[in-house]
This record gives sequence, C-alpha cells and structure tokens, in this order.
Amino acid sequence: MMNRLFLSVFGLMAAMAVGAQTKDGGITSAMLQQIEQQQAPSASDRALRNALAANAIDLLAKNQQHAGELDTYFSVETRKQTITDQKSSGRCWMFSGLNVLRSNFAQRTDSLTVSLSQDYLFFWDQLEKANLMLQGVIDTAKEPIDNQRVQFFFHHPLNDGGTFCGVADLAEKYGLVPSAVQPETYSADNTSKMSAIIKSKLREQGLELRQMVASGKKAKDILQRKTQMLGEIYHMLVITLGEPVKEFTYAFRDKSGKAVSAPRKYTPKEFYQEMVGGPLNGTFIMVMNDPRREYYKTYEVEYDRHTYDGHNWKYLNLPMEDIETLAIASLKDGRKLYSSYDVGKQLDRKRGYADLENFDYASLFGTTFTMDKAQRISTFDSGSTHAMTLTAVDLDRDGNPLKWKVENSWGKEWGQQGCLIMTARWFREYMFRLVVNKKYVSEKLLRDYEQKPVMVMPEDPLFLPDE
Repeated sequence: MMNRLFLSVFGLMAAMAVGAQTKDGGITSAMLQQIEQQQAPSASDRALRNALAANAIDLLAKNQQHAGELDTYFSVETRKQTITDQKSSGRCWMFSGLNVLRSNFAQRTDSLTVSLSQDYLFFWDQLEKANLMLQGVIDTAKEPIDNQRVQFFFHHPLNDGGTFCGVADLAEKYGLVPSAVQPETYSADNTSKMSAIIKSKLREQGLELRQMVASGKKAKDILQRKTQMLGEIYHMLVITLGEPVKEFTYAFRDKSGKAVSAPRKYTPKEFYQEMVGGPLNGTFIMVMNDPRREYYKTYEVEYDRHTYDGHNWKYLNLPMEDIETLAIASLKDGRKLYSSYDVGKQLDRKRGYADLENFDYASLFGTTFTMDKAQRISTFDSGSTHAMTLTAVDLDRDGNPLKWKVENSWGKEWGQQGCLIMTARWFREYMFRLVVNKKYVSEKLLRDYEQKPVMVMPEDPLFLPDE
C-alpha cells in the first residue's frame, strides 16, 4: 500500500513538473507544428544546406564584390616595427602596450630598437592578480559566498586579459627587460593549462582565508598566511614562466642590429628608466565609445585592475568623432596608440581586412541583423575583445578618415604582413578603447576626464579585459 501511494504521488509530481515546463513558455506540439510549417524548403535552400554541410559558413557568406585587391596606401603612417606573436595566450593588451613603449623609444632615440620581454611582465601580472584575488576575498569575507562581489573573485581568480593601465602599473613597479634576457616559455605562449591549475589553487586558498576571517583570526595572522599562499603561487609561476630577472647585461642596437654602445649592467627598473624616461601614469588618458552611456562623462570599473594597489580602469566616454580626432593627432606626430576592438566581427582573416560588408550572413540565412552598436553592447553581442596597436590612417582631402591600420600580435605571416586594415565604417562600429598621450587632448576633455567618475561593475558587457 505504501509503495503504491509513493508511486502515485511521485507520478503526480512528475506530471505537474512536465506541465510546469510546457505551460506558457515551453514549445508545445501546436507551436512546433507552426514552426515546421514556416519551413518551406526551396531548391536554393536545399543547395545551401548541402553546401554548408561540407563548407565553412564564412566561405559561403563571403561577399565577392569586396574580395578585390586592397588599397594599402595610408596618408599618415608611423614607422614600421617588428611584428609580435602572442600565440595561444590572452596577452594582447601587453603586446600592444609594449609595442607602444618600444615605438616611443625608437622615435625618441631616432635609431635604437629593442624587443621587450612579455614573459617578464606577465610573471608579475599573474602574481599581482593572484594577490588582488586573495585580498579581495579577505575584504569581502564577511559577505555570503553567493554575494555578487565574492563570486566575482572566485569566478575570475586569474586571467590573461587586461588593458594599458596594467602595463603602466606593472612596468613602473617592476621595470622592463629585453626579450633576449627573459624569452618566452611554452606556458607563456600557451597559458590555458597553467592558468587553470593556478586558478584552482587560488580558489582553495580563498576558501581558507574566508574561514580565517570567520573564525576571528587576527589581521596580522591573515596577512602572514596570505603571504605564504602567494609564495606557493610564485613557485608555480617560476616553474612555468621562469624566475624573473633581477640584473642583466645589455647593449642597445640600431635598426641594422649593430651594437651602438658597450654592454652595461641594468636592473629591470633601471632599464625601464632608460626605455621610458619617467612615470607612465599621469601621462595618458583612456577613452571609450559606449553609446549606451552619457558622453563626456568619466567611468571607472571597481576591482578591475592588475594590482591591488594600482589603478582601476578609468575611461572618458566620447563620440567616435572625438576619438578619431585624438587618434589622428597622435598618428600625425608619429605616435602609435593602444586601441581595442571587437576584432572577430566581419573580419577577413586571410586578407587582414575588416569591413561591414565582408560577409553577407543575412542573405545566406534569409534574415536580417538590425542591432546598432548600443544594442549589441547591451546584449553581450559585441564588446572589446582584442587590443592592437593603431599605426596609420588614410585621410581624404577634408581630413576625414577613409581607413585605419593596426599592428596585430598574431605573427608576421598573418593578414597584411602582421597588420590589419579597417575601413572607417567598421572602425566606428567595432572600435571601443583608445589610450592617448595627454599632449594631444584638449583642455576641455582633460577637465572632463578628471571629473568624479561614475562607478560601474566589472560584469558590464563592455568592461571585459582585452585578450
């Protein structure tokens, strides 16, 4: 009797669950019939289905009217430099930032050239992000584990991504070294496994720190334990990335590779001074184009930074016209710029060319795609995904941009000898961030940048790190 009663109740609950799943929102049989009736396969649909079964979507969607020879002339172009390759890592922000620094150095010295070590700065980036996570866990330890900010730290204990302010904070704190002094390792080029293992360790450490706070441990004891934990992370980074160089001997070379001075000893911070000449922070502003938000207002992303004691990401939101003006002024003076984009949209990878009509997905699928830039950002359909170094612009007779060019960090064999050409209309739709020296910024915009920022959450779709 008890078994029959249990089965009866269980069956009733199951029926109720099925009813709840299909009521007012599920796909009913009537709805499915209507959906199926909308499908009236034509001969062209059958041909497309057969073609797509054996071919990539982009191959069939490619707009042949835009597949001709590219115009590679640029009326304003900075000096060329060697192309870098981030390989299977999300360090585009670092590659672009260091590209800007070495370009500035080459322009200042007029003849010297140097390749900077990404591996060295990445080591400190990962250690600093580990500390940011652990200290963030301590700061929020009295909040429940499902608190949004607590979950942010455990969900993102470590990542490869970032922005130019990370380059500024890390380089000022730890200095720079040439790539010959600390070359790339396998884990620097292929970060996923290293990152996954360290993330797991950080989450374990974070739980222990929360328990220490909950049990009333003294602040000095918690700090001591956090320091021990960071020692474990340091050890893991040494194994995968190599121990950071403390002192080295180096001689600068000219563009032909000839040494122009006797070798001398440097610490990383001394080499930074030789390369950069002074602080980076305070010399630039970061601007963005976010049509969802009010222009000429400053926005700051809390807890989204590279070092706990460093700078949050802070942006002045500007119309694209103003951003273009800033970029053109810098390029005309020979200064490359850190910039970021939603690079995967309408990108012809083989040619290294981005234009809004490279691929006709709408015609291929018999539909339309009508969202504007603000709507794409709001729905996570678009956002800043990749940083590149802005190097050139082609202007018409009235000074309006026709196309732009960037140095990418996907190797010299990619695209246009390692570069990407973007039409002006693509640039306006999919360009998001720019870092520009203050000397090219008007007094009004500098005042706008210094106003009290509106704080936004790091979960915002536009404030994901560049990778």
